[in-house]
Amino acid sequence: MTSVFAPVRNGWTRMAALGAGLVVLAACGEGDAPANQAGGGAAPPPPAVTVAEVSEAPVTPSFDFLGRVTAIDTVDVRARVEGFLDKRNFTEGDDVKAGDVLFVIEQEPYQIALDQRRSELARAEADARNAQLQLDRGLELQRNRNIPESTVDDRRTAKIVADASVLEAQAAVRDAEIDLSYTEIKAPIDGRIGRSAYSVGNLVGPSSDILATVVSQDPVYVTFPVSSRQVLDVRRQEIEAGATQKLVAHVRLPDGTEYPDAGEINFLDIRVNQETDTVDVRATFANPDRLLFPGQFVNVVVEQGEPVTRVTVPAAAVQIGQGGRSVLVVKDDNVVEARQIVAGEQIGRNLVVQDGLRAGERVIVEGMQKARPGSPVTPTPQQAPQGA
Repeated sequence: MTSVFAPVRNGWTRMAALGAGLVVLAACGEGDAPANQAGGGAAPPPPAVTVAEVSEAPVTPSFDFLGRVTAIDTVDVRARVEGFLDKRNFTEGDDVKAGDVLFVIEQEPYQIALDQRRSELARAEADARNAQLQLDRGLELQRNRNIPESTVDDRRTAKIVADASVLEAQAAVRDAEIDLSYTEIKAPIDGRIGRSAYSVGNLVGPSSDILATVVSQDPVYVTFPVSSRQVLDVRRQEIEAGATQKLVAHVRLPDGTEYPDAGEINFLDIRVNQETDTVDVRATFANPDRLLFPGQFVNVVVEQGEPVTRVTVPAAAVQIGQGGRSVLVVKDDNVVEARQIVAGEQIGRNLVVQDGLRAGERVIVEGMQKARPGSPVTPTPQQAPQGA
């Protein structure tokens, strides 16, 4: 006989078995969690960085200055006689040669004036010849005592006056010739001409404004201020060496490239600027390709003495912080080390290092944001720039 309690017992049995299974699963889950957390995933690889090798290179001691390009010659073209502009024989901004006719002022009035002066000279010369004949006759008659001496004196005086009239007429002719020549306004120097202030048909004269300006282009000056302390140091070095030091000037253009030709320093101002305590120094640069423009600002690098071997590092590797300049060095075991350095002048893409690095060490130039001092990295050598 089946007991009425059988279904109940079977239900409790199933529930007990299910509960035991849940306990076993929970126990297994609790036991597996630490194992998964400890070794369930591989550690990430060290970050990749690009490194460059610290090297030694011959470096000439140099000083950097801010300079300005100036033209050797700048000439304002003006009218020297009055008249209406008849021609303009140039295009604004073009190169011109000394002697080129730039403007022509109406010439006819000055040609007429010259013809009048020449006719006056011819008349004066005729009067002088007649005065000479009269004097010669008077002297002949005087020898025979057929003419008073006072008459001969009068004829001699007339001859002197006639000669003076000739000189006066000759001067008037020369003056008219000069005025006529001034109707052709010529370029005084070789250079580039600027904008014209007057058009054909305008009335111009000595009181008019500048007609145009011609600025020489090749060579040019680059003028830059040097502190009086630096000038004093160079002077003392020259005294100690017993010879003038060789100073070579180079220019960096506004786009950062170096101008191909070196300059010759040929002028040192005779006094110190009291406001800035500097002395103006001037160098001359050839400018055949017109890369230097008068009025342009450029960086001037003055090299002093002979090249010496110095440690150099790519400027891209140098960081600037509150403690000064530093680099991230990758040691032989590929672990990063932060290193303070003492930097000197910049030579192209490299920076001279006075202290803190040795030739052969590796510094990070790319990926610095991923590197941490004391942590390993995966270094890749930097590729040489194209054209290097």
